[in-house]
Amino acid sequence: MRLTSEMWVKALVRRVFGDGLFAVIERQGSPEAGAIFIRIRGRDGRETLLGPAPQSHFDTAKPLDRSFERRLDKCESQEIDALLEREKKFDPDFWVVEIETDEPEDYVSVMPV
Repeated sequence: MRLTSEMWVKALVRRVFGDGLFAVIERQGSPEAGAIFIRIRGRDGRETLLGPAPQSHFDTAKPLDRSFERRLDKCESQEIDALLEREKKFDPDFWVVEIETDEPEDYVSVMPV
């Protein structure tokens, strides 16, 4: 059974904090099944946005854990804000978690480009 979005997000935040890094829930979505976006702030001030990987990345079985793909990479925060505004019109129930790390793969599964 897959964790709810709320439980998964809270576990991610705890893991990041447990490693002495920073994480914050920027936007709360649907507790049960809201899509999750992860905003990664690097030391250089640039940001990367991870979004849910499309189902076409998987075989017919559903994966046990969530997988993400890079939607925007090493860009200014305004670009991410604009993309999330467009997403809000399509699906208003999504989550946004911001983490500060140079190694997001330590915390989430990121699909290769």
